[in-house]
Amino acid sequence: MSFLWNVEILIIALVVVRISQWLYRWSNPNVRCNGKLPPGSMGFPIIGETIEFFKPCELLEIPSFFQNRMQRYGSLFRSNIMGSKTVISTDSDVIFEIFRQENQSFELSYPDVFVRVFGKDNLFFQTGNIHKHIKKSTMQLIGSEGLKRKMIQSMNQATREQLKWKANEGTFDLRNAVSSLIASYLTPKLISNLKPETQAELIDHFKAFNIDWFRSPFAPSTWKIIYKVLKARREAMQLIKEALKKRKESREKHGDFLDTLLEDMEKEDSIYDEASVINLLLVIGVVSKDTTSVATALMVNLLSKNPEVLAELKREHGAILQKRKDKEAELSWEEYKYNMTFTNMVINESLRLSNLGYTIPAGWIVAVAPSVVHYNSEIYENPLEFNPWRWEGKDLRSVTKTLMVFGGGTRQCVGADFARLQMTVFLHHLVTTYDFLVVQECEMTRTPLPCFTKDLLINISPTFPSEPCSSKSS
Repeated sequence: MSFLWNVEILIIALVVVRISQWLYRWSNPNVRCNGKLPPGSMGFPIIGETIEFFKPCELLEIPSFFQNRMQRYGSLFRSNIMGSKTVISTDSDVIFEIFRQENQSFELSYPDVFVRVFGKDNLFFQTGNIHKHIKKSTMQLIGSEGLKRKMIQSMNQATREQLKWKANEGTFDLRNAVSSLIASYLTPKLISNLKPETQAELIDHFKAFNIDWFRSPFAPSTWKIIYKVLKARREAMQLIKEALKKRKESREKHGDFLDTLLEDMEKEDSIYDEASVINLLLVIGVVSKDTTSVATALMVNLLSKNPEVLAELKREHGAILQKRKDKEAELSWEEYKYNMTFTNMVINESLRLSNLGYTIPAGWIVAVAPSVVHYNSEIYENPLEFNPWRWEGKDLRSVTKTLMVFGGGTRQCVGADFARLQMTVFLHHLVTTYDFLVVQECEMTRTPLPCFTKDLLINISPTFPSEPCSSKSS
């Protein structure tokens, strides 16, 4: 009996020692690293510091997760988020260098939850030079030439029709309206020969598959949203798969993005297969409308609180209308590129404040936090103030170390030009044709991506013909 008791004591002691060693190694990863890791904390075993990372904060403030660690450890620190060992940088120079050195010193990686939601066949999760090939294909649709040749006309028409409809409807949710109008013209650009009912169904799935799921995994509501997102993704992929099958069988050409991808897929050295083509079509359909609609809603909300900014926008766009020989013409590519300096200042400032993205030893994730740079008082005077004039005299379209809204390096978002153009087209039609009244201001938190707790509800009414160049604010 005493022998068995001694054996049990020995086993318990060994287990305690083993657990103690594991906890020590968890808290002190330097013991397994040849070099020296940045300072920081690994948090609780397994869950790490995930709870604090997803802790909600006000939109226009640096999340406490970053504030506390920057004060304690500096601009570079280690953590563990969602089970991933992570080094986090909030320094503009380091972040810019990380973007620049992808595929050299750094390799893209995402937490498992991203892979599960967007699909393991998604080429955006692949490493190496694959992103360059994706970018080359995608730029034909939403790069500068594609926007100029095919997209701006569709944007003008869809925006004009949507606002006209909403003016008769009464109070409406601006973010949802922008999301709907983007999906309405972009979906046929992706796959153009769908039956009307199939296209409407696909648009509904695109809208249901949103980024609202990226919040604390410990909140029950998160898993409900993820379930709906996964269901929408599955059904959307099935519709795209059927369209792909029919197109391959018919060999018909429709001049859409699906044609482009099928041509690329048939090349000998193609990076595409059926699964990756389906996923790429899905991601473009989802991401393009989500981020742009959020940024547009925040921009209009900020304009409603800053009448002097709105007045200057109306002056600039009114001047564009006066110069047109054809008074019925839509916004042109030349007007967008060369006559909208202040509009671009407004968009830059709106994107800086919206902070839509978060994008070292082997096996560790290096996370970058451009949003912290965008709110840095050493870089921006009064960083939480909406002040488009801070961009006066600066390059308004290039990626810099102090403005990385769309990432940088080889991973700069391929939809950057698309988002800017859509925001510009929407602003042009809104401020030249309508007055707007905010019925309910939007309320947003950061978790850590912007999350609407209250949507922006507005009313719009047609402006009298004599008012487009007026400096009066709405």
